[in-house]
Amino acid sequence: MSETLNRNTYLSKNTGDFPAKAQILEVDFEKVDDLRYGTNPHQTAALYKPAGRNAVIGDMAVLKTGKSGLSQTNLEDISYSLNIVKFFDVPACACMKHVNPSGAACACPGDTLKDIYIKARDCDARAAFGSVIAFNAKVDADTAREIMTSFVECVVAPDFEPEAVAIFSDPEAKLNKHVRILKCGDLSLLPKYVGDDVTGYRTLKMLADGCVVIADPLLTHVKSINDIKPAVADSKTLGHVESTIRATPEQLDDLLMAWYVNISVRSNGVVIVKNGGTLSVGTGEQDRVGAIEQAVLKFKEKYGGKESIKGSVMASDGFFPFYDGVEVAAKAGVTAIIAPSGSIKDADVIKRANELGVALYHAPERVFSHH
Repeated sequence: MSETLNRNTYLSKNTGDFPAKAQILEVDFEKVDDLRYGTNPHQTAALYKPAGRNAVIGDMAVLKTGKSGLSQTNLEDISYSLNIVKFFDVPACACMKHVNPSGAACACPGDTLKDIYIKARDCDARAAFGSVIAFNAKVDADTAREIMTSFVECVVAPDFEPEAVAIFSDPEAKLNKHVRILKCGDLSLLPKYVGDDVTGYRTLKMLADGCVVIADPLLTHVKSINDIKPAVADSKTLGHVESTIRATPEQLDDLLMAWYVNISVRSNGVVIVKNGGTLSVGTGEQDRVGAIEQAVLKFKEKYGGKESIKGSVMASDGFFPFYDGVEVAAKAGVTAIIAPSGSIKDADVIKRANELGVALYHAPERVFSHH
């Protein structure tokens, strides 16, 4: 018999429909399991799932256990990595470390799942050590063999080939014998876009004094490249300004990917992408230029020249207050950018992007993630 935890609910079908008193509505949570620990070993924790509902993560099947069970950190990395790969209709992979992607990739023509994994891992192979890896496709034997060449905490996917599970379970494995293999639920059940049913998906954040912030989940209006529009703005000094540079079809696909990855990057965040894979992720900076500088520096120091940053694209989760961020990106080799509008300097930013030969696109919303 599962244990049940009665909690004041934050569930609602209608965004903006927050009750005056939280106890007006109630929901039951069933205990799934005690966790190895919370965020740190001295913190106890347990996982609960909404009672009577199929949970993509809460109902994961453990195909192979590690040396010990899952921690809160493992589960949060699983959640955020699945939150990236859920967006893609083609095979995709995300490597998650400390609730930020160290790398992500989706299939380009001719790519195998192993190729996709290598692109995601090698974006930042050092950070990928001990990461959680998520796929949106069945993991095959070749990919499993490649995963077993370095240490990872968990691999989560909707399905695994039997031979892949056997490779992960090899008792003779030296490096990665304690890897945890987890089969998640149907990723199509997770909401992605504004307007999707968010019943049961509101977020709950506990503050230091015990107060709780209840919020709608972070979803996007961007469903395809058709929702990415060339930047336009008006100002008293410059008048009407439009982006005159256009991204290639391949760059538009990369811009869409960069946007989806950036939703699960801690703000301020930027994501640089080329050929369906992240080249670098700048995350957790207090200023936007700092996030871009961090991403460029990480690429130069960690990527090792395996891919040129020239001709890459970049997503920014917030607008550019000034055009210095675009200048830093352009100097590094970025030639197309997606970011929300909203700065009083939008026209100046567009004008400067045109001068630098950078295609600038406006997204319909900001996607800050303060996790």
